[in-house]
This record gives sequence, structure tokens and C-alpha cells, in this order.
Amino acid sequence: MSQPTETNTEKAKATAIKGRFSVPPNISNADEDEIPLMETFGVVPRTFDKKDYLEVENVELFKQQYEKNKREHHTDRYFNNKLIIRRGQTFQIRIDFNRPYNAEKDQFWVEFVIGRYPQQSKGTYIPIPIVDELETGKWGAKVIHNDYNYVTLSILSSPNCIIGKFRLYVAVLTPYGILRTPRRSDTDTYILCNPWCKEDAVYMDDEKEIEEYVLNDVGVIYHGEVTNIKTRSWEYGQFEEQILDACLFLMDKAQLDLSGRGNPIKISRVGSALINGRDDDGVLAGSWNNDYAYGVSPSAWTGSVEILLEYYSSKLPVKYGQCWVFAGVFNTFLRCLGIPARLVTNYFSAHDKDANLQTNIYLDEDGKTNTVQTKDSIWNYHCWNEAWMTRPDLPVGFGGWQAVDATPQEASDGMYRCGPASVQAIKHGHVCFPYDTPFLFAEVNSDIVYSKLMKDGTREVQYIDKTHVGQKLLTKEVGGNRPLDITDLYKFSEGTEEERLALDAALMYGVKKDFRDEEQFLSSPDTTMEFQEDSAVFGSDFKVTLTFNNQSSNRYTVSAFLTGHVVFYTGVLKSEFKNKTVQVTLEPLSTKTVDVQIKAGEYMSNIVEQASLHFFVTARINETKKIMAKQKVVVLQVPELRIKTTGDKMVGKEMRVVLEFTNPLKKKLQNVVLRIGGPGLMKTKTQIYR
Repeated sequence: MSQPTETNTEKAKATAIKGRFSVPPNISNADEDEIPLMETFGVVPRTFDKKDYLEVENVELFKQQYEKNKREHHTDRYFNNKLIIRRGQTFQIRIDFNRPYNAEKDQFWVEFVIGRYPQQSKGTYIPIPIVDELETGKWGAKVIHNDYNYVTLSILSSPNCIIGKFRLYVAVLTPYGILRTPRRSDTDTYILCNPWCKEDAVYMDDEKEIEEYVLNDVGVIYHGEVTNIKTRSWEYGQFEEQILDACLFLMDKAQLDLSGRGNPIKISRVGSALINGRDDDGVLAGSWNNDYAYGVSPSAWTGSVEILLEYYSSKLPVKYGQCWVFAGVFNTFLRCLGIPARLVTNYFSAHDKDANLQTNIYLDEDGKTNTVQTKDSIWNYHCWNEAWMTRPDLPVGFGGWQAVDATPQEASDGMYRCGPASVQAIKHGHVCFPYDTPFLFAEVNSDIVYSKLMKDGTREVQYIDKTHVGQKLLTKEVGGNRPLDITDLYKFSEGTEEERLALDAALMYGVKKDFRDEEQFLSSPDTTMEFQEDSAVFGSDFKVTLTFNNQSSNRYTVSAFLTGHVVFYTGVLKSEFKNKTVQVTLEPLSTKTVDVQIKAGEYMSNIVEQASLHFFVTARINETKKIMAKQKVVVLQVPELRIKTTGDKMVGKEMRVVLEFTNPLKKKLQNVVLRIGGPGLMKTKTQIYR
């Protein structure tokens, strides 16, 4: 039996669909149907001559960067020679006819068509009538100039129309049928979301915020550790050549029906799935094992452009990404389509696998961490995005910033995606609202529960840390490069009545919180333990200091266990490099400090890309059997990269860029890879210094 050809397969699919729908699904912006040049109303007499009627000779779209349409629609920075407009706002076109237009006897209209099987009810076929006055919220065209053989139209688009690339036709009515202009690719028109339009779902009322969250093509990503915040520059490049087409292709790849592409909720949700390649061959393949032999190390990327263009060309996931890379590319996707977006970093971000809002750390009976049973991890930091939109599917008050996350962590409705979840809903514990609100609530509001594993298989809760997770959330400030603390947008201050109400709300909506109110499990208030570290420079020795404070009138002996691990920034342990037991005697009302030296030779052989060390300290008061626990992430300081320019900084003139950094190691560096790029200036270049 012969193998079925692709054509036969397509026919079989079409036949299967036919029984359910009158037309197949319309899921590709790139696909198109042939539109007839003449639609007849019956028998056409032989004497019919098109030239006897109004005939279109040319359509002028005023689509140059310096012309009115692109300037007024804030699309003049897109490196694209086609007309790009924003919905809900007027634009002008000029139509040249073969003779003067007579409004009393001639009838014509403009048509926008997208995809195959155009239907007016689905918004994929848009006939734009000529009207006396334009009406907000509706498509319409008004003649504003009629002179000689041409007319100038002011066209108003609907504020909720489909986002994508439309084909434009001009149709003329005759007694025997409709005459249409032929297909012309130079009149194709892109329509984007419009945050300047009050009727658009992405409307923002602050011009400076729109400038930052839609038009800024560079940004800052925060990483490191909450007491040692570091920055990384990122080139979003949403206006660069082919990026708009690449972003529209992502919606085709996701098979989002064209009729749903006017809804920013749907656009951002499919975007969060398609930016990662975990289950749908999306843009980026993730890798967290420090082996990047078959691709580019996540830390080497300088922006989104190179990644999106490679994916648009190959249609295969680009290697490799981690959370800030997923978030950087996702920000480009959203801003490019006109959806206001920003990148957020959460310090000490919990990954809640079972939605119980707690991270479990298990200790042996002697107080040491049981690394076999302890499966949960807390990311040093985690990056996601926020997109600005109304939420008509939720009660009033839950629009505005919506959290969306493209890093593949947990499946949502069968796919690796997350959000959009209302930030307001996350803060108030309304975890019943779509999408994925419980997971995001846990990322910023999880408890760390330390439990002792007994030999008989039972466990005893020793200590609950309610404040470690979600210590700080940062994004870039509007109009500058400093961090903006947005922690209070996600959570109330720890221990306040409002925070308790938010947690009670989460409980009411079905989230388990086994130990939240078990206050008796907290460590004895009369003895405390603190952990500090010296300035820790990559490749150098440093020390950590344990401080024990006995506020009671009793004499205590303390057995403390310190373990140091090299960790990935996701909190996953790579290898143990330090294990030390400390015995301390605490006299009544006294404080004692213990220094532990950390040698570079202990950690350097196992160090991974982000140079993070994780210390666990558990201490047992021998007289009371109470446990004290602390964990601390130490991010080693790596050399700062300094960029200088020499020569005249003038348009059209060559200039030199000097890059400097100091080698902190006591040996020569080999195979140093340098990547540099700049939006609108140069494409990303890679240079290897042997």
C-alpha cells in the first residue's frame, strides 16, 4: 500500500473538519485566499466595460517614517517599509481614480482581509464604509479631500480589532458586480494594540509609562541576591528588522485562531507558552545544568533580536535560555505588538509543586539537613513579566498589571505556560481567578517549614520561616536605570492584619496551609542565631560569621552544623564543598561569634555559571532540643565590565568602543568570549580571545 502524500493528508484533515465547521480554523496570518477581482451579481452583458465605471489606479498609504501616519501612531521607529498603525486611531490614505469621484453616483469602500476564509463575523473580513462622520469604536472612512481624480480618506479602526498583518483592497460597486483592486503586497498594513487609545484594552493614561513600557527598546534586568543586587543590560529591539513578523509568526505557531488575536489576555497566554520550547517547539530551549556545548550559554545573550531572528529562520528552539532570557524575549514580543510590558525580578522565589504554599526542608534527628529527602528548592531570584490590560473576565478592580511567566516550571492546562494572573488578585489572595494565580501567589508568599525526620518515619515541625520567600520584587524605574521596588504590589507587609486576611482568602479558595498558624513551632525566643559573610570575591578566600545570642538566664550548649553547597541560581544543589561542626557554650545573657574560613580551593573546582554558594546552618540547643535554622545565599562578586567610547559621537561617523575588566584570578584567562550589540547601531557580534 502506498504512503499517503501530504496533499492527501491535508484533504483528509479538511474532510474531517468539514463535518464540524462550515470553514476550517483560521490560524495563520501568513496564509491567504485569492480574492476575486470581480464578484458578479448574475449574467454580465457583453457590452460591460470596466472603464465605464470608477476605476482605482493607485492607493497611497503615507507609510514612510517621516509621514503623518507612522508619526501619529508612534510606529516610525519600526524598521519596516509597510504601513503600521495602532487600532482605535484614525489614519489617512489617498486613492487615485481614473476620473473625478462623484459621491452621488459612485460607490466604493476599503476592505481589510486577514488569513484564509475571511468572515465579517470573525473580524477577518472588514469592509469599511464611507460615512459622513466617524464613530468611536467602529470602523469607518470619511472623505476629507476630493480634488481632481483622487480622494483622501480618514479611516478609523475598531479599538478591539485583530492584531496582525492585513491585506488591503479597494472595492467599487457597479450594476453588474463588485470590482476590486488586485493583490498588492506594498499595501499590506500591520495593526497593533494602542495604549494611547482609551477604548483599547491596553490603554494607559500616563505618557511617560507608555514611553517606558512600549517604546523603550533597551532595559535592565536585576539578578544576584537580595543583599547583593546585580544588573544586566538587555536589548529588547522590538523595532528591529523582521522582529514584528517574527512575533506575528509566534501566534501562527501557537495556532491561535485569528479571531482571538484582538484579545491581549489570549495573546499574552499563548506568548508565555511559545517563548519556551518545552512542549511546543517554541522559541527557547531551557538548560540549567551548566552544559551549553550545543548552543549559547544563557549568560552570553545580550538581547532578544538574535534569538527571535534565529528562531524565525530555523523554526527550531534556540539553545539556551534561563529565566531572564525567557523574560527578556517575552518582553520584546509584548512591546512589539503594542502591549505595555515590564520585566520583574523576585528575590527568593519559591517553586511550589503541590500548591500547598510551603517549602519543606527535612533535618535528621541530630539536626543536619537531609539532602536526600529535601526536594524543594528556592530560586535565588526568578524573572517574569507583567503585561498591562483590562480583565473583563474578572470582577471590577483586577485589571492593570498581569503577571505572565514564560519560564517552563509547571504545566497549566496541559502546557508549560503561566498567566496572565492579576497582580491585585495575587496580593489579596484571590487565587480562584484565572490564570495560575495560586502558583504565582506561592512564588512570593510561601513558608519554609523545617521538619525533623524521626527514625520511626514520623516528622516533627521544628521551625517555620514566614519571611524568607519573596523578600523583594524589582523592576526598572520609568525613564531611568535604577531599580523600582514593587514588593508592595504583590504582598502586604509580613505580619500585618492585611497580610493575614490575604492568607485567609487563599485558604478559603482551597489552598492548603498545614502549618501557617502553628506558632508553637517557632524557635525559642530566648536564643537567636545570625549569619553574616565577608565581601566574597570570585576566586578569593573569605569568611562567614555565626553569631549566637542567649537572652535567657540559663547556660546553654549549642551544636551547630554548617554545610556549604555550590548551587545553580534555581536553588538546586550541585555539590557540597564545606561541612563543619561547631560546638558553642553560651553563658547567661551573652553573645558569642564563631568565624568559619572558606578557601577558594574548596569551591572553585565546582563553581557554576552564576557563581552562587548556598550555606545551611542548623543549630541544636542540647538542653532544650530546640532547633535554630538559617540559610544564606552568597553570590560571589565577579569583575565589572566597563564600557568606554573614544572619538566623536556623531551620526554617520565611526567611533571606537573600549571594554575593560580586571581578572580576579591568579592565572591567565583563556578562551574569553565577548558579545556586544546595540539596537539601531549594530547587530550582535561575537569575538573570541584565545
